[in-house]
Amino acid sequence: MVVNQLIRFLKIQFSQVTWNTIFLLFIAHAAISWLALVGAGETALTRWDAFVYYYVVTTSTVGFGDMSPTTEAGKWIVALVQIPLGLAIFGALLGKLGQSVTKVLRQVMTGEKDFSHLDTHILIFGWHETRTAKIIEHILGDKRRMQRTILLCVFEDMEHPFLDNPMVEFARLSSFTDDDELKRVNVAEADRIIVDCITDDMTFTCALKLSPLVADDCHISAYFDDETKVEMLNKYTDNVECNSSKTAEILVRSMQDPGSSRLHDELMSTLQGNTQFSTQVPEDIGNVQFGQLFYYFKQHHNAILLAVAKDRIGLDMTLNPASDSLITTGDVLHYVALDRILHEEIDWTLVRKGKDV
Repeated sequence: MVVNQLIRFLKIQFSQVTWNTIFLLFIAHAAISWLALVGAGETALTRWDAFVYYYVVTTSTVGFGDMSPTTEAGKWIVALVQIPLGLAIFGALLGKLGQSVTKVLRQVMTGEKDFSHLDTHILIFGWHETRTAKIIEHILGDKRRMQRTILLCVFEDMEHPFLDNPMVEFARLSSFTDDDELKRVNVAEADRIIVDCITDDMTFTCALKLSPLVADDCHISAYFDDETKVEMLNKYTDNVECNSSKTAEILVRSMQDPGSSRLHDELMSTLQGNTQFSTQVPEDIGNVQFGQLFYYFKQHHNAILLAVAKDRIGLDMTLNPASDSLITTGDVLHYVALDRILHEEIDWTLVRKGKDV
C-alpha cells in the first residue's frame, strides 16, 4: 500500500514537473549518491569541499576526469545510480528552464506580462501604426529626459511592435477602463500618460477613467480629432491636457506668414534643432521678474523664454509676458533650447541677482 502510494505520488510530481519537484529530486539524489559513496569508501569524493564540485561535473556529464571513483563499489554506484538518475533530473531541469524562458518570451510578445512593479513610467494608451511609432521616437529623441520606461498599452490582437527597443514595454489589455488591467500597468505610479485611442469616444472614456486614479504630479495628455470632446473633458477634469488637430491654424499661418509650418515643426520635434521644453519654478524661490529670468536663460543656457503658466496643463498661460511680470513658486516656464535644461542646472540664486532686460 505504501509503495503504491509512493509510486502514485511520484507519477503526479513528474507529470507536473514543478520547480519544487526538481529541487527535491536534486537534494534526494545528491544525498543518496553521497551516502552510497561513503558506504563504498570513496573518501576523496565525499568530502564536503569536493563533493559539490564532483557531483555537478559528473551528474551533468561534463566529466573533466580529475575526480572519479576508485573502488569497484563506487564505480557501480556512479554507473547505475548517480549518472542515470542524475541525467533524468538534469533533463527535467533543462526542460523546465526552457519552458520558463518560452513562457516569459511569449508574455513579452503577446503583452501578458505583469507591470505592477513599474513606477515613474510613461503610459501610452492606444495604437496607430504610424503615429504611435512617431510618438515613441520623439520621446526617445529627448536625450536629456528622465529615463522613464515607456509602456505601450493596446487592446488590439497584436504582438510587441517595438521588441528591439529595450526602453519600450508592451501590454495588451482587455479594456482601458478595467480596474484590474489598470493595476497591471500600475496607473497609480505612472509619471506621464498619453491617451491616443482609435476613436475620440474611447480617448474621452479612457482619460476620464484615468484622471482620478493617477498620482497628483502625474500629467495626462489626450488627443482628439473633435474639439467638442476637448471642451467636455476640460469640464470634468483638471489634470488632463487635451490636444486637437491644428491643421487649419497651421495652414492659415503658413499662408499669411510663410515658413510658419517649419517653425511649428522645429518647436515640437526633439529630433532636430531647437525644441520647446518646460520646467517648474521650485519652492521658496520668492518673486522673480520675468526679465531677470529671460536674461539668465539667454546668457547662461542660450535659451529663450516664451511663456509662463500658472498650472501644469497650461490653461492659465501668458505668452511673452512683460519684463516686470512676477514669476513665483510653482509657475511653469516654457522655453526654447537646443537641449532640455535639467532642473539642477538652473542657478536660482544667480537668477535673483540678474539684471532686468
